Amino acid sequence: MKPVEIDNSGTTAGTIEAHGVRLRPFRLDDIADIAASCADPMVQRYLDALPSPYTEADARYWVTEGAPAAFTAGGAAYAIADRATDRLLGAVGLSHPVPQRGQAEIGYWVAPWARGRGVATAATRALAAHAFATGTARLELLAHVENAASQRVALAAGFRPEGVRRSGGPARSGGRRDLTAWVRLADDPPGPSPRPLPDLPGGRLTDGVVVLRRLGPEDDDEMYRLHTGPEVVASRVPPEPPTRDEIDRRARGAESQWLVGTVASMTILDATSGAVAGGCALVHDQPGSGQAMLGYSLLPQWRGRGYATRTVRLLARWGFDHVGLGRLWAGTLPENVASQRVLEKAGFRREGLLRGRLPGAAGSRNDSTVFGLLPTDLAD
Repeated sequence: MKPVEIDNSGTTAGTIEAHGVRLRPFRLDDIADIAASCADPMVQRYLDALPSPYTEADARYWVTEGAPAAFTAGGAAYAIADRATDRLLGAVGLSHPVPQRGQAEIGYWVAPWARGRGVATAATRALAAHAFATGTARLELLAHVENAASQRVALAAGFRPEGVRRSGGPARSGGRRDLTAWVRLADDPPGPSPRPLPDLPGGRLTDGVVVLRRLGPEDDDEMYRLHTGPEVVASRVPPEPPTRDEIDRRARGAESQWLVGTVASMTILDATSGAVAGGCALVHDQPGSGQAMLGYSLLPQWRGRGYATRTVRLLARWGFDHVGLGRLWAGTLPENVASQRVLEKAGFRREGLLRGRLPGAAGSRNDSTVFGLLPTDLAD
């Protein structure tokens, strides 16, 4: 990878100017800004390889030795700079080049004073274009599962999800972390990657009585209480209580699953008090045919108030109007009459019984009653 690009956008030797940012070599007068940025808690949280604490001595080493070595190794290391002031806004680079595969890994960080301005997306797009123009065929972007901001950058820069690399990187505190893999190819279409599951309008769904918002780590305690309740455990597949670690990992990774387009997990709140009433999810299990499954559970004190029916209607309307689904389905155990009544009140129709569909306790199998909903069935 050559660190020079000259094009009609006004670049000079050693710089890339595109998408509103300037990528240039690091300089000694960047040291204070590099040190302040790399000592920031957010940067430290997700870049496990950075020294901690990060000092100006570390920044000086990076400017004089680390960044030049990246180019020598066939990668790249650029400062992201403001085009008007030339002040450092962050860093972007290429690492782990595999020349025989035409492949490299792209990564970045953004200074605290530059966040929220699209800097990471612009820099990623600029460097990706440069890499493809100079022979790279495939770029990988790896992010911690819980680093949703980085995955949003990947989507905006046209990268597509390829799965999770289990224990893909070492953690600063010991052990290893899972990493999500996002990839862009040289011949991928321009622009952002499509979102199978869009964000909720305004960050939530509500009918004035219940509120649905994205599941997050702040919901760990209530979700653990919900999913270890005997009635909820009985409807799980298989019918076993989750561990606290499973609940924590689900909450930390909920936004990532949403961005990837597999599951939209939400917390049900009482609109008046803001208290957690339960949880629900839309599982995008058949995207090719425009179908998805929904599920829901309520904490005991919130049952019998019509909250489940309201939740199903909100989820269904969002699925049809915003996700673009053509069909929703749900399954219940045959004896779960209460859940069947909820579905029927929301407009679902009973479609049949699937014998032995679900794993049960002690190696047994459970039947599943299946309900379906079309946009024209949705009850007001």
